[in-house]
Amino acid sequence: MAGRRGSRFAGDRGLTARMVMTMFFIGLLYVVLVGVLLAVAHGSWPLIVLLVGGLFVAQFWFSDSIAAYGMGARQVTREQAPELHGAVDRICALADMEKPKVAIADSDVPNAFATGRSEKTSMVCVTTGLLRRLEPEELDGVLAHEMSHVAHKDVAVMTIASFLGVLAGVITRVALWGGLARGGRGGNNQAGLLIMLIPLVSAVVYAVGFLLTRLLSRYRELSADRGAALLTGRPAALASALTKITGQMGRIPTRDLREAEPYNAFYFVPAFSSGQSMARLFASHPTLEQRLEQLRKIGRELGRP
Repeated sequence: MAGRRGSRFAGDRGLTARMVMTMFFIGLLYVVLVGVLLAVAHGSWPLIVLLVGGLFVAQFWFSDSIAAYGMGARQVTREQAPELHGAVDRICALADMEKPKVAIADSDVPNAFATGRSEKTSMVCVTTGLLRRLEPEELDGVLAHEMSHVAHKDVAVMTIASFLGVLAGVITRVALWGGLARGGRGGNNQAGLLIMLIPLVSAVVYAVGFLLTRLLSRYRELSADRGAALLTGRPAALASALTKITGQMGRIPTRDLREAEPYNAFYFVPAFSSGQSMARLFASHPTLEQRLEQLRKIGRELGRP
């Protein structure tokens, strides 16, 4: 596959197609949700447009910073973390990419994540637990995986897509508040019907949006694994990191895992994993077996064990 313009990460037409389709359906769901609300409250359309537009801008511009803050990321200098900066420099040189901000999260949960709408705003963060457990080649594989997300711009798509759930919840609250207020002033049967209709539409929109983002999230993790393995030429090192991190998760206190769980879609490895079929439907990541099998195939393609 041809490399992406601006980086040497292998392009992924499957990922690009899925991102386009996800954005198309997310946009369609936006239209349905906002259209229903406008039909209900035609006299308040300026407020609705302002609310939706303001929330979208806030989510797009600040969600990565909010997520990084929530995960405890603190930016570090080269003097504070020379080995980590050196590893990021190596991946940037291989990928021909601008260097992202480098951060560390003080957590024993071994993990890593990337945020940012573009290369210029990107940040790569690893936990102290990850740094303690991985060998240099394994760390390079994890960092290459995270920077592949930035190069493919799927971080930005996930940020936009995840906004739909927030919007659906806010619109439901606004509609319920407005409907109840009208009902309290002597509303009619139509108002009662609308009070029931808007939460129902919002719930359907949220559910469909949730499934779309989960399907994209699982594929983008496989794509990032592939991009990292091809860039570094060491799929076995990435496989070793995956196996080691997943195995160590069972030794982390449940309280710490629960604190990390809300950010699973950002992480290199989810804080919780399950082999149950229903759990797999809602999982943010492919199974460890799927990821390792792909890396074994890439190793055979490259002529490496």
